[in-house]
Amino acid sequence: MRFFRQLILSCALLLGFLMNSSAQQMNVSNPIVFGNNRLTLITPTLFRLEYAHEGKFIDEPTLFAYDRTSLLKEGEFAVKKIGDNKYEITTDKLRMVYENDGYPFGLHNFKAYFTLDGKEKEFTNRSIKKNNLGGPVETLDRVTEEIPMNDGLLSTDGWYLIDDERADLLSNGWLKARDTKNHVQDQYCFVYGNDYKAALADLGAISGKIPMTRKYIHGVWYCRYWDYTAEEFLDIIKGYEENDFPIDNLVMDMGWHTDKQATMGTGHASNRGWTGYTWEKNRIPDPKALIDAVHSKNITVSLNDHPHDGLRPHEEHYLDFMKEMGADSSKPILFDLGDRKYMETFFKWAHKPSEDIGVDFWWLDWQQNYLYPNVRGYNTTSLMWLNELYYNRSQERGQRGISYSRWAGWGDHRHPIQFSGDAQSNWELLAFEVKLSAASGNAGCTYWAHDLGGFRGTPNEELTARWTQFGALSAALRVHCTKDAKLDRRPWLGQDIFTDALRKSYHMRSEIMPYVYTSVWQTSSTMIPLNRPMYIEYPMTKEAFENEQEYLFGDLILAAPIASAGKGEKYEASQKVWFPEGDIWYDYFTGESFKGGQTATITKPIDEFPMYIKGGWVMPMQPYTDRPATAALTNLVMRVYPSEGDVEANTYTLYEDDGISNDYKEGKFATTALTYSRKGNVTTIAVSPAVGTYKDQPQTRQYTLVLPVHNGKAIVKVNGKKAQLVKGDTGYQVSVKATDIHKSVTIVITD
Repeated sequence: MRFFRQLILSCALLLGFLMNSSAQQMNVSNPIVFGNNRLTLITPTLFRLEYAHEGKFIDEPTLFAYDRTSLLKEGEFAVKKIGDNKYEITTDKLRMVYENDGYPFGLHNFKAYFTLDGKEKEFTNRSIKKNNLGGPVETLDRVTEEIPMNDGLLSTDGWYLIDDERADLLSNGWLKARDTKNHVQDQYCFVYGNDYKAALADLGAISGKIPMTRKYIHGVWYCRYWDYTAEEFLDIIKGYEENDFPIDNLVMDMGWHTDKQATMGTGHASNRGWTGYTWEKNRIPDPKALIDAVHSKNITVSLNDHPHDGLRPHEEHYLDFMKEMGADSSKPILFDLGDRKYMETFFKWAHKPSEDIGVDFWWLDWQQNYLYPNVRGYNTTSLMWLNELYYNRSQERGQRGISYSRWAGWGDHRHPIQFSGDAQSNWELLAFEVKLSAASGNAGCTYWAHDLGGFRGTPNEELTARWTQFGALSAALRVHCTKDAKLDRRPWLGQDIFTDALRKSYHMRSEIMPYVYTSVWQTSSTMIPLNRPMYIEYPMTKEAFENEQEYLFGDLILAAPIASAGKGEKYEASQKVWFPEGDIWYDYFTGESFKGGQTATITKPIDEFPMYIKGGWVMPMQPYTDRPATAALTNLVMRVYPSEGDVEANTYTLYEDDGISNDYKEGKFATTALTYSRKGNVTTIAVSPAVGTYKDQPQTRQYTLVLPVHNGKAIVKVNGKKAQLVKGDTGYQVSVKATDIHKSVTIVITD
């Protein structure tokens, strides 16, 4: 018996030795090549699978795989040979097993293992997608109710796969057809388990991060499809000023250019004048004078553009265009997105003349997929390539890019801001836009500019007021509507109860702009959406997946806009709100507190909606200004709600830059740490010295601490000197005179 036990032990030791001997640690570089197969480890949770005849792999970028620089380095992964032609590849998040059988990566030769809900799960590139959490749609044109969303990266399955095999390549800034004969597999596998933030960061790692936007696009816009005269445009701005509403951007729809003069071309809808680049001089006799007058008010100008018919004989610069193209002017050229010379010449003679007199950016209103679904000769969609070209073009004057256009798919997050299209004006569409805006960030589409109030439909002032509340907590507060005399979104035109509600939303948006812009910087840095679904922050909590009408706006604001008609004189309506556990939340309008870990039905009158601030943090704001996106931050308003208990140090970092140039890429920006701490009855608000510089940076700054739920009974000291709590419109306040931004300010409140 003893002999057999010793024999078994010896065999076990021998088997272990043989197994350890076969599991040979390999010293390989990344990407890892196995004959015609190549595995690229991009991050610990993202890898690329390729198969190419004769090992002819692809290293050039595509419009999705735009950034090839991110790779795991030596020491961040391991490769072991665990048998004949069999290998184990590990990162700190994944374990992969691959058998090099000479065939493309598939179900039988490749598996990855990851952790989901505390359990090990298996992924293959043939796994079936089941539980995707949704993503953006291209457009809401003609949409009257909720529609199915496209995929985002995030799924309760814990993985997502993007097949890039049919994508054209980018070479020297232009499209290049892929070698589809030799390159047969190109897949990007996002395997992240419950770590949704890792998945979004992975998108930035392979596809490029969301760039910083021009600050003014996050301000207040006015747009209407209407044939305004120059005087009427200026009267609109005057109306905003006289009625106490802010405005940052004036958009001119199709009426800025001639249309009836077009006698050839494919046209669109009811006429051939959809495309146009010659100013309508009957209504706008001196375009430069108009633009100069608008700019003198510190407001930007944007023009609508439907480029699908290119330049035709009736246009002012048609002959110049045709001469430079070396073409016969009697034979107009079709719009050709795939021809580099055509597009460069088109921009020179269609766009540049208006840009030279001051036009700030273009609204690419592309609705012509039925005519040009793809760039001729390529697989790339026309919309995606247009967005890339327009965005790159918009940077030529030393400013940040902008491609104000519809969503074009994976990789289009690099071309913000997105226009959601001509949605129907009804409650169902408002509710869907709330859901869509949050879920769209799952694919990187985090900045929507919606038609607040809806594009077409029966006028409804209550609906517009509620839609605007949602817009005040989204990427842009932008109104727009169709050519209908009954529809005009100027916010002072309705009944007083709705005008007052709208003014409250507009003012609030103006005041929170420092917080909005800081959140934009966070999105650019981390790929975490501005409007983010609750499950991104709380992926292990089932309630975070249950209310699609609720989202986080940045780090500190919880919102659940009302999307249903109200009752009574105050148009009271309700919305369900889940308050995440671990924090205390305060109603922005009333100061009422809600402890985390509960769900409540909140009823609000027309001038309020469910909006909550996380307690125990410093929220940066500014005094109301009628140009919120360009006003210098010379008075930092710090809105603070108390924590539930003691807090060692909660730090929120304010971000600032010049708002328009690309200097931020060179480190020309400033951050200021705003710290909340509490011990017993002593609360300390500390403003650290600003770090960094940028053009036109204020060198001194006032500070106004606002305590919306304080009773006013406390001893206050500013930098050790006694100060006063003064009752203000939004709570008790502490004012600090103008101080060098490079010096710290400490406010201590002893209750």
